[in-house]
This record gives sequence, C-alpha cells and structure tokens, in this order.
Amino acid sequence: MKIVVIGLGNFGMSLAIHLADSGNEVIAADRDIEKIELIKDKVSHAVALDATNENAYHSLPLKSTDLAIVAIGEKDGAAMMSTAIIKKITNARVVARSSSPIQDTILEAMGVDNIIHPEQEFAERLTKKINLKGSIDNFEIDDDYLVSEVSVCDELVGKDLIESNFRSKYNLNIITILRKKEYTNIIGRKSSKKEVIGMPKPETVFQQNDVLVVFGKKSDIEKYLEKDAKRSNN
Repeated sequence: MKIVVIGLGNFGMSLAIHLADSGNEVIAADRDIEKIELIKDKVSHAVALDATNENAYHSLPLKSTDLAIVAIGEKDGAAMMSTAIIKKITNARVVARSSSPIQDTILEAMGVDNIIHPEQEFAERLTKKINLKGSIDNFEIDDDYLVSEVSVCDELVGKDLIESNFRSKYNLNIITILRKKEYTNIIGRKSSKKEVIGMPKPETVFQQNDVLVVFGKKSDIEKYLEKDAKRSNN
C-alpha cells in the first residue's frame, strides 16, 4: 500500500518506520530537515515541506496514494490546514490526528475517514495492560469479553492444539498465533517482527516464545495468566 505520512514528531516518525518495515511504500514529510535526514533511509521517500503551504503538496504523490495520515501534533492549526489541503487534492482515505473535541468536530465535518488520539489511546491500552497483569496487549469487545495477546506457557511448548486440550482447559479460543521472524528490509537492515501464522490447525505445535491471540471472558484470561505466573514462580 502507498501511504503518505505528514508530520514526523515522535508518533509520526514511529508510525512511518513501522509501516515501512511491514512492507508498505511510505512517503514521509515534515518541515524539519533534521527529521527528514533521520528517516530518509528508513522509508521509500522523505520530503521536506511546509504543511500549511498548499503548493508544497505537489511534491507528494497524493493522487496515487492509498492512504494519507496527518500525524502533526497541534501547532498553530497546521494539522487542520494540512488535512483540508489533502482532502482537496486526493480521494485517498485520510486518517488525521486530533488533540481536542473541537478538532474532532472539525475533522468530522471535513469528512475524514478516521480520527486518531494517540496519547489517549495509548493511555487506555496501557491501563488495560496494567490492570490485566501478564498480558501483552488487549482489545476490549465489551465489559466481559476481550481479545488478548498472552505468552505461551511452558507446559504447552511442544504440544499440538489437540494434545493441549487448550479450549476445554482454559475456556478460551485461540484466534491465531504470533511468531517472531528475522528478516532483512530493502536497505539491508536486519530486524524481527511478529508473523501471524493464520488459523491454528489441530496439528499446530506450540513453540517457545509464541504469542497466543485468544478470545474469551476477562475472568478466564486472568485465570490463564495467574496459572502461568504460578508455574513460572515454582
């Protein structure tokens, strides 16, 4: 997918690099030359531009872009101006960062496809992670049910799904398994990422360091984590 990221603060920089590392063609833009120098070898292309100058956007391939992300933190209305210019130029899907309810209202009026609140969303995710001790990440379905990432416990390693009797034993469904895979990107930088193995089959064998993506009641996920913690401490 071809993605343009406008704004290379901590959030925008991290987002652009992660998107590039996961195989997307990323064009990153910011007015700060130092940030362009930092990221130019980590994305497909990096452009220095003033996000409030409509003419500057002609240096970006917005008409052939699949997704445009405005990641600018609030600074003299630059985020709003950038979003308005992008909506005028392209029919691509637009994701924009917001830092206040009034900005949400403006962005909704512009017809932005997705509005993001990085700080708020991170705080909420971190709160859930802290409250559900031992989990890696969570997605709340409702007050009772979660999709959660949990580490495979030692007693499962080497067993297949049938042999483990996982569903009956823990009252949880495994949606998929994430496994680390080493790879080299287009600029020769070695890295690792979690790879989704797809829907687990009955003969799928659990491996050391697997991350299980499970669905179930919060209480059952907590029981799994508590049992795993007790085994680890013995």
